[in-house]
Amino acid sequence: MNKPIIVTNELKKEYGELKAVRGLSIEIARGEIFGLLGPNGAGKTTTISMLTGLTEPSSGQIQIAGEEFSPTANKLKAKIGLVPQEMALYLGLSAWDNLIFFGQIYGLRGKQLRQRVESVLEMVGLADRAKDPVETYSGGMKRRINIAAGLLHEPELLFLDEPTVGVDPQSRNAIFESVEALNKAGMTIIYTTHYMEEAERLCNRIAIMDHGKVIAQDTPSALIRSLGGGLLRVGLVNGKLKAVSEQASLLKSTQEIWEHENELVLQTLQAQEALMGVLEITNRLDAKVTSLQILEPNLETVFLQMTGKNLRD
Repeated sequence: MNKPIIVTNELKKEYGELKAVRGLSIEIARGEIFGLLGPNGAGKTTTISMLTGLTEPSSGQIQIAGEEFSPTANKLKAKIGLVPQEMALYLGLSAWDNLIFFGQIYGLRGKQLRQRVESVLEMVGLADRAKDPVETYSGGMKRRINIAAGLLHEPELLFLDEPTVGVDPQSRNAIFESVEALNKAGMTIIYTTHYMEEAERLCNRIAIMDHGKVIAQDTPSALIRSLGGGLLRVGLVNGKLKAVSEQASLLKSTQEIWEHENELVLQTLQAQEALMGVLEITNRLDAKVTSLQILEPNLETVFLQMTGKNLRD
């Protein structure tokens, strides 16, 4: 792995009794696309706020490019680009005027500013609509201009928080291509998303957060391999749950088994084989099966297994 551009050590953020982030320690390598995934309330947005200087940690340390980072470290903050979920645009102005305004906030002026605006418009594929009011754009086009605004000052480190929410397929593809091109040119990108296929396509490594902690961290392929042959979910009438669980845990195709309310969840070596074994057990015990679901190994299934939640919940 390349030398880290971000290092956090026991990073915490508390709001009274609420512990939003609980001892986060991660390293993000220079030049990688790092995915930050988690259900709503997992602590992702708070983490990004701390890593970009918008929020001060309650405790712990952040290093960016080898230097201590805080909300007052303006020199380091200049290395960071942030594209938030919320649209930071003036809808009545054209894309060009929006970008000129934001470029001036970054301290760009004159020819350099105009060149950067032209460059980022080309990058997001909207040079031909530069003079049109942003209010006439589709949702996906607005997202792309939002990204362009975060790139004006040529950051080394770009945070993209849910950049494809509510966008059309054409704009989603354009965003993917922009992210890949930026990364190929050497930019480090931290990417949060609700869409597992995006994380599988784009991210070199992924951290899954839940309840303010990282509960898993690896490459997408390694996380998927850890799931073995997939998950088998079996809904049962309560009275038979324990008996079926005890016998299903002895099946050769079962790696691990969990009881969750009225459901058994089996991590398997081979899902179809485990299914046949479980059905034989339920028939023998006269246990009523209320639902059956086989989840093939993929990142969505990994997420469900680790958090017990659908990412869109």
